[in-house]
Amino acid sequence: MKCRTPRPGLLAILLSLALSPVHAGDSPADAHARGAIIYERCAACHALQTDRTGPRHCGLIGRRAGSVPGFAYSPAMRQSRLIWSEANLDRFIKAPMAFMPGTAMGYDGVKNDAERHDLLAFLRQEGISDKCRNLQVERP
Repeated sequence: MKCRTPRPGLLAILLSLALSPVHAGDSPADAHARGAIIYERCAACHALQTDRTGPRHCGLIGRRAGSVPGFAYSPAMRQSRLIWSEANLDRFIKAPMAFMPGTAMGYDGVKNDAERHDLLAFLRQEGISDKCRNLQVERP
């Protein structure tokens, strides 16, 4: 039986396809900076430290869905028992109403994989920043 080795050109194409959703060779600071720009879209309804039309985002990753005290969540969100992991957030941000039918978040979603990656990097870093660290956040 002959053993074939992959051709360098084919390997390069496969590698570029595998890395295309995110920015290859990226630093966390680069992803955070791009995520801050993408977060401006969220700022119409959300803020990091305070509730607006949507709940605050400080401490979002690791928080139970529908748990910010005093915020009027939809029944679907309150009853979901979901913990906001990065994987769950990625799916929710991509298509909120498909991920959680009955959510009050009437936004179509961020369809671009790289943009969601950067937005999650921003939320992850901001969630542990000094401005978020001092807020009381209910944990599961």
